[in-house]
Amino acid sequence: MSHAAPPLLIGVSARIHHPDAPVLDLGGVWTKTLHYLEQSVALWLMTQDAVPVMVPAVTSGSLQSRKALQLEAYAATLDGLVLQGGADVAPQSYGEQPLRPEWRGDAVRDQYEVALIHAFVAARKPVFGICRGLQILNVAFGGTLYQDLPTQHGPAVTHFAHGIYERNHHPVDIEPGSWLAGVYPGQRRTWVNSIHHQAIQRLAPGFEVGARSPEDQTIEAISCHEGSYIAGVQWHPEFPTKGGDSPFDDQPLLRDFLQACATRKAERSG
Repeated sequence: MSHAAPPLLIGVSARIHHPDAPVLDLGGVWTKTLHYLEQSVALWLMTQDAVPVMVPAVTSGSLQSRKALQLEAYAATLDGLVLQGGADVAPQSYGEQPLRPEWRGDAVRDQYEVALIHAFVAARKPVFGICRGLQILNVAFGGTLYQDLPTQHGPAVTHFAHGIYERNHHPVDIEPGSWLAGVYPGQRRTWVNSIHHQAIQRLAPGFEVGARSPEDQTIEAISCHEGSYIAGVQWHPEFPTKGGDSPFDDQPLLRDFLQACATRKAERSG
């Protein structure tokens, strides 16, 4: 009697709500620090039968000490890591000061995610970043960001559009010979959603560009395969297409990441 292989367990970094600066002053639970998983990320992973597991953050102000949460234990137990989108990366995390107060970002989350990234990479577990996730990957390995694309890089492309959110799209060109070109063979250009005002300025050493926005050359995908699988995209593949307004097929991207997770798992158990 054959038994199905157990599903892949995929860690997902937590998004953090800080009660000292609430978006909505709703009282109750919103007066507490919250760690949460955006539903679309979980459902995206579940489309390929992976099991999402949110990894909580512990900071110096928490009831538990940082020692109580061993990120290395999560890295040893889980099969891969997905970094969610969310708040800006703090400019201090890549050696700059915020040009405007509203671009100060979330340094607490940065520290947690950088530690998480390095724990999974040290364990040789695949890591995939979405939007902010791509940006923090770049910062974690020595790269920098544009704090605001329209003011620092030019307004040639609308990378963030108020009011329409994930229904804002623009083309990206896949770099020939890149990791992404292998995921989408024969496809040179596609259209993706775009919900960001920050982006990679200086690429981290050891990484390659997988895609760019053709109008302004903004980096839209990166990867590094030196000893581990590390990749990220600037768009949100987890957001389902509404009304057929984008031709992008997110499933090859997800399958590529999960296949890397499965291969690494087989190597460990073999």
